[in-house]
Amino acid sequence: QVQLVESGGGLVQAGGSLRLSCLASGTIFSISAMGWYRQAPGNERELVADITSGGSTNYANSVKGRFTISRDNAKNTVYLQMNSLKVEDTAVYYCKVVIIGYGYWGQGTQVTVSS
Repeated sequence: QVQLVESGGGLVQAGGSLRLSCLASGTIFSISAMGWYRQAPGNERELVADITSGGSTNYANSVKGRFTISRDNAKNTVYLQMNSLKVEDTAVYYCKVVIIGYGYWGQGTQVTVSS
């Protein structure tokens, strides 16, 4: 059993910053990929950024240069530093971890960016 707990969401003005964290706990042998997705009302869930166990990263074009994903393997934690936030970044943000080929999802954390 694997549990993911996200934190760090909230309300921020456009141009501001937030840092999301996601801690994985439970029966964890080895985490391969870790990532962040988001879903705005009326939209499908989309990839924001992900990172492999080796540290290779991938970003959605809409967040490149503004968001940074990182992970602490010793703590089974993935982070998303979000700078220069825009109103269109408003969404529920979900973390996902892949363990032995299976994806586990967090419960989501709301990020709201006001103009």
